[in-house]
Order: sequence, then structure tokens, then C-alpha cells
Amino acid sequence: MFNRGTCGSAEHVSRRGFLSGATTGAVSALGFSGMTKVAGANELRSQQKRVVLFWLAGGVSQLETWDPKPGTDTGGPFLDIPTSVPGVNVCELLPYTARQMHHLAVVRGVNTKVNDHGKGAYFMQTGHPQTPGFEFPYLGSALSSLLVRPDNPLPGYVCIGGGGSAKESSFLGPRFVPVAVADKPPANMRIADGLTAEEDARRRELRARIGDRFAKGRRAATTEVYDESFDQAAALIAQRDVFDFTGIPDSEVDRYGGGEFARHCLMARQLVEAGSTFTKVTHRNYDTHSENFNFHVEQLGEFDQPFATFVADLADRGLLEHTLVVVMCEFGRTPRINQKMGRDHWGTAWSVALGGMGIQGGAVVGATNANGTKVVDREVHGGHLFHTYYRAVGLDPTADFVHDGRPFTKAKAGSEAIEEILA
Repeated sequence: MFNRGTCGSAEHVSRRGFLSGATTGAVSALGFSGMTKVAGANELRSQQKRVVLFWLAGGVSQLETWDPKPGTDTGGPFLDIPTSVPGVNVCELLPYTARQMHHLAVVRGVNTKVNDHGKGAYFMQTGHPQTPGFEFPYLGSALSSLLVRPDNPLPGYVCIGGGGSAKESSFLGPRFVPVAVADKPPANMRIADGLTAEEDARRRELRARIGDRFAKGRRAATTEVYDESFDQAAALIAQRDVFDFTGIPDSEVDRYGGGEFARHCLMARQLVEAGSTFTKVTHRNYDTHSENFNFHVEQLGEFDQPFATFVADLADRGLLEHTLVVVMCEFGRTPRINQKMGRDHWGTAWSVALGGMGIQGGAVVGATNANGTKVVDREVHGGHLFHTYYRAVGLDPTADFVHDGRPFTKAKAGSEAIEEILA
């Protein structure tokens, strides 16, 4: 079902519209630095820290997911259901996820004070409110710049289902620009027909010698990035099977619930198993200004089983302890139901879920009042969440980024980690 009740923001793109250009520049975009070795892949896969972000674009309703209020004037028609954690209930639209709540934590006191798609998405993905004339790095670029191991041949930041822009890496540079992938392997992942591996190696050696001679006396960040782009291309070609998702069997797609989003979750699992550092999976169409309840039945029907099965698979395979999983969006939906049976933009009191590495499964922190109109306990915003993500993966969120001699904080000043959900 296409959601005709959206606000028409430029942030909205068709869930399938990204496919026509998703692979453009996938090899030329620089997702990591100096990674020319593929040896030791098995050790890498077992030890590499990973992050998977599920981005529910448009703003999923907290009342139809993590913070239901049945029987109130704002609660809507759905009931809450018990989960695998005694005393923790979620909306009945998440029956599969409810069985995995012992792996997840919920933050119910998010207040960003932002009701604009662009500004909300920026705050939640950078940890800072928008600043005119300056871009902070997005979470995928920031974490990949700090977590990618030097022997990891994969891009540091991969987007599935759309999204990904050169601006996301900001001052971290093109090495950490996200690489977008679609159901098919990215283009240009094989050496040219008629060219042997030995000939390709000699060609690359010649290019490197010419590049070194050119760089003498004029070496700069741009020339180094240019050189590393060739190393990246060679490493990606050596690992091209990681991006070949055509081998995912139909039986696995069916086990994940079937459909496009199920396949995207399986693509994410394949990348996690291969040691990909940061993967973003986008699910769209949550901007429900009209027919909120019908659309959430459909959207969460698409999301629930694939997401829950993804979490269960990571846990069963011993990968969840090395993988931080985050489910978030730009804001929530209004408790008040409008005349079109919709919910509008609401950054005042909503929820985020996360689990896996560094997170106390089953924890719930923060609370809203009886009808969900305001936070009444442990209010947090995007900055607090950013500190929490860094701490969960073993990084110091108080250590600044430094660019051209200037320090830049990782998250909004005055915020700190949400200690109650950290393992």
C-alpha cells in the first residue's frame, strides 16, 4: 500500500525508487582506507565489531510499537501484548519482535523537540542539531571511521534499501562515504574480459609507480584518497561474492516472512557474517498523516518478522554479542489522532529500540505519561543516544574528532550515555 497521507517532504522517496541508482558509484565511493589485504578473513569475521541500523523513514508511531497506550484517548485500536521479558509489553503489531525482547532494550523517553523530517533525521543520525554552514558526520561514517580494522577489505558503511549521501562523512572524508547496494551485485566488480589476473596486477603496479612519482613534492589528502580508491577497488573485486545476494534461497526469504524487506534483512545478515562494520537498512512509508492504523498494520507487518528473525539469527550464530542493533527514525507520531485517522509529526515523547553488543537486553528506560503526551521520566535526545552507541561498541564518546586542528564533539554538548541500558 502506498501511503498517500505523507506530508510531501523532500525526505520521502519511494521504497523501490532507489533501485534505479543504488549501485551508482558503489565501487568508486570510498568506504575505508588502505585495505588491500583479504587474508585472515575468518578471524576478522569472528572479532570485527559491527553495527546495524534499521531506519524507519518517515517516523514510526511509538504508540503502535514500543510504548502502546491501549484504552486511552490516544491509544488507538490496538492492544499491548506481553514479551519475552516479564512486565514489558509492546504493541500487538509486533508479535515476532515481542519474542526477542530479551535481546533488546527500549528507550521510551526520547524528546528531540524537532518535528521536521530533515532536522529530525539529522539530529538522530549525527547526535547534533543542525548547524548552518556545517555538517557533522553521520553515525555510519563516524563509527566506521573508528571501528574499521585495517585488514578489513569491505566498505566501512553500507546502505540497503536506499539512503546514503556523500555529505554523511563530512570532514571524515570520502573514505567513509556510504556505499549503496541493491539486490544485484554492484556494477564493475570484475576485471575486464580478456584481462588476466597477472596482467591486472602489472597494470595496477604501473599505476602505483606513476602515482608515486606524481605525488612526490605535492602529496596531499586528495592524492592519497585517489591512490586508496584503486586499492579499494582491488579489495572489493577480491570480495565481490560478499555483495552477490542472488544466492539467498527463497526458503530463507520465506522464513524471514517474504517480500522485499525480508530480503534486505537477509542481505544485512550476509554482510554482518562477512564482517561489514556498519550496515544501514531502510524501511520506508511511515509518515502516516492519514489512515495511521491501516498503514501501520501493513508497514509493521512487513517489518516485524524479518527484523525479529534477523535478531534471532544473529543471536543463534553468536554474532549478536559483536553487533549493535539500533531501530530508530527521525521522530515519533502525535498521540492525538487527527481528523483523517492519522498521526502527525511528534518529536516530544517517543521511543528508540536497540540491542546486542554492549546493551542490557530486556531493559526499559524512560517513561511517558498515561496518554503519551510528554516524557515523565528520564528524558533524553539524540545526543544521549549517540553517547550510548559509542559506549556500547567500546569507544569513548567524550574524545573529540579533530579536523584541521579543530576539535569536534561526537555528540551534543551536555549529553551523556544512558547508563541504565548499557551492559
